[in-house]
Amino acid sequence: MSKRIFNFSAGPATLPLHVLEKAQQELLNFQDQGMSIMEMSHRSKIFEAVLDNAKSGIKDLLSVPDTHDILFLQGGASLQFSMVPLNIAQEGKKVSLINTGIWSKKALKEIKKQSECDVVASSEDKNFSYIPTINDDQIDQNASFLYMCSNNTIFGTQFKQFPNTNTVPLVADMSSDILSRKLDVSKFGIIFAGAQKNIGPAGVTIVIIRKDLLDRSPNNLPSMLNYNSFVDSNSLYNTIPTFGIYIISSVIDWIKQQGGLDAIEKNNDKKASMLYDAIDSSDYYYCPVDKKDRSLMNVVFRLNDTEEKEKEFFQQAENQGLSGLKGHRSVGGLRASIYNAHPKEGVEALINFMKTFQATNQSKSQVMA
Repeated sequence: MSKRIFNFSAGPATLPLHVLEKAQQELLNFQDQGMSIMEMSHRSKIFEAVLDNAKSGIKDLLSVPDTHDILFLQGGASLQFSMVPLNIAQEGKKVSLINTGIWSKKALKEIKKQSECDVVASSEDKNFSYIPTINDDQIDQNASFLYMCSNNTIFGTQFKQFPNTNTVPLVADMSSDILSRKLDVSKFGIIFAGAQKNIGPAGVTIVIIRKDLLDRSPNNLPSMLNYNSFVDSNSLYNTIPTFGIYIISSVIDWIKQQGGLDAIEKNNDKKASMLYDAIDSSDYYYCPVDKKDRSLMNVVFRLNDTEEKEKEFFQQAENQGLSGLKGHRSVGGLRASIYNAHPKEGVEALINFMKTFQATNQSKSQVMA
């Protein structure tokens, strides 16, 4: 096998090597069935056991209370931008939203097609470089729900604390930081997340929904857009992405083997601290995000140099096996996504490359000056 590189892509992202090797070993003959999990009926007892392991694993890791259901859907977080208001927006009531970046704005666009929506807090005034403070008096207690995105892959910000919404359901897009830390699921009405960053491959969406909210779903909703269809069928209303669920089940087992979310969060904090310290201790690199709001998942940074030098940085890093460091096309710059499965060795390799690149290019600049 060719040497594996360090993948800093924002998603699809690095998967645990143990999970990939296990999938490789089992690919042609899963549990001595003489066929791949990809060829197996999604209604077979063997696959249902895999599905149940994934579901119970998420429940255990996040301590999901019995008041909530766990669903496996398709369509990514983007479909949830529409599915959430279709199911739980209430006639005559507005939706409230916290605007912290592009993904919040995309959700706002879809919510407005179903309901009036007020932006109750925003960080757009400073190019989404911080998380806005949410006071209790900013939350409309008559709102259908309050919408937020917990971590922002593009701008590199992350909520460290969540709003206290009292009786208003809190809806959170956690696509880029689910299972990266412990949280109190009981405080949320709905949590959803695309799997392709911390949970598994692209193609599966996790939805955790408070059961009482299911009563809000209109009877005339198309079945594929109604959460109840998937609750009633144990997520098997239609053919589920079987291989994706299989990988998720293995990732869940891997997280448990690492020591659960306590150990995962500690490791994520250590990796991010190493990289932010390298950036902050340099006069060549800088991070445009308020320190208190910096993401542990997506570290964005720039060079105190030309954009051409940033392109050189990205290209040279690629050549040295440090892949996916180019910032999002809408903002430019550089970005290192260091999700759960990204190894500490990858961060160390990036830091060493940064030091070498700085030494080489600063010395050139001084000579030219």
